[in-house]
Amino acid sequence: MAEFFKFENQKEPPSLSNQGRLRCGCDTTSAFLGHGKKSAWAAWEATPDLTESLVTLTLDPEQINNDVHFQRLERMVVIMYSLLTAVLANQWVDDTATGDIWARLLCLLGGRFDLVLQSCRSGHRLPETAMFTSALQRLGVTPQQAVWLDVDEEGVKAAEGAGMKSILVEDLADALNKLADFTGVKAVTAESLPPSCGPDDVSHGYITIKPGVKTHYVEMGSGPPVLLCHGFPESWYSWRYQIPALAAAGFRVLALDMKGFGGSTAPPDIEEYSQEQLCQDLITFMDKMSIPQVTLVGHDWGGVLVWNMAQFHPERIRAVASLNTPLFPVNPSTPPMETLKAIPIFDYQLYFQNPGVAEAELEKNLERTFKIFFFGSGETGRPVVSTTGVRARGGLFVGLPDEIPRSNILTEASLQYYVSQYQDGGFRRPLNWYRNVEANWRWACSCPTGKLLMPALMVTAGKDIVLLPVFSKGMEDLIVNLTREHIEECGHWTQMERPAEVNSILISWLQKTHKTTSVTMAPKL
Repeated sequence: MAEFFKFENQKEPPSLSNQGRLRCGCDTTSAFLGHGKKSAWAAWEATPDLTESLVTLTLDPEQINNDVHFQRLERMVVIMYSLLTAVLANQWVDDTATGDIWARLLCLLGGRFDLVLQSCRSGHRLPETAMFTSALQRLGVTPQQAVWLDVDEEGVKAAEGAGMKSILVEDLADALNKLADFTGVKAVTAESLPPSCGPDDVSHGYITIKPGVKTHYVEMGSGPPVLLCHGFPESWYSWRYQIPALAAAGFRVLALDMKGFGGSTAPPDIEEYSQEQLCQDLITFMDKMSIPQVTLVGHDWGGVLVWNMAQFHPERIRAVASLNTPLFPVNPSTPPMETLKAIPIFDYQLYFQNPGVAEAELEKNLERTFKIFFFGSGETGRPVVSTTGVRARGGLFVGLPDEIPRSNILTEASLQYYVSQYQDGGFRRPLNWYRNVEANWRWACSCPTGKLLMPALMVTAGKDIVLLPVFSKGMEDLIVNLTREHIEECGHWTQMERPAEVNSILISWLQKTHKTTSVTMAPKL
């Protein structure tokens, strides 16, 4: 089913005489509907027997002259099932100083849709019949397989004249109901998941840190660099919902496979995964990427790393954010193993200390392992792994059934991608992050004294069973410019369980942070 979208430049620049339109087609289940000040979005759940449909909309280009509208546009481009969509636009060729508005829009659409056609290059414009005929031919669908949505009666009549089903959009909810009736696709609300990206939707790169150590990263967008650091047992893919949103908001997003994870290669030596070495590797990565200063966002172990980067290399950090993982103050008077033993929910970390033991359990059945790890906080009727008493019962998964249902925060495709990332390398290197407790403690004790001065964000999750929100108490005493956010109905896998809320929090904070002047840093000798 092919869906068509129409964008129309409604005001001709005085210096331009050539009218134009843009048409795009793609596999998608999302549509952005907007006209004037009225805008909304809708998504459709496709059924297996879906064929093609057409949808259209009009949009004044002035609407896209800010990041908010680009965030909304990003919601339009979810790729799913076999739906085809097309965007049709009457667009002027704009070579003025403000032409970047259309350039940004075309770049966004061109990266997500199968076909981009501008009227200034096609010889047709809406609502000419030739426009519809050309669109149908290019997408390989018949008029009977198409539906056209428009806010203009003239466009609706023209589409009907071309043999297409058409819907006049006067009330958005009513129009979506009519569309659902025609396509046989259930309309859902704006609470649906935001667009995600897969391995084929991003640029991939590799940086050699030193012989035997290579970092794999994915990249999307342009603007101030934002580097995303995942945790255990994950990969860059855990940021799949954040990458498109942050890129559309005007940032250059780099998501790493952290050292020893996924496509990032490294030796199996435990000392290679100390926080001191990991920070130095990240500095080398930034140097080779010619990134003098970066905003870091981390989760889980990635959160530990970004806080250490902020403490030990503050001159390279524009701002720092962490999901779930607080900045833990070091206690020089208490050995770190004693600290872990005093917190029962950290018993799993003690179980991870002996090389080979946890590897054997986690690698026995990779699908089962990731089904156990990744679950949503509100799910019922499924067993939940306990991180307490792990050593006493002889393993992290001991007592859990062989068959574990897949969580609703994890699609089958996502599950298989995680499995593929651990199929060859296993868990030895990722688990080594846990095996530098003493080395990390000694290094942390050498940290320069003083508060962090760069902008910082701490996002806590109310239902995280390991990184409890209470652990973040007192961070204001360590960070001058701290912003706090909290998502109550969320567990440990914040980016996957509450992606829309996370995106909103990050984008708001990033935009505010990059519009303000950072605090002047006093040198730490």
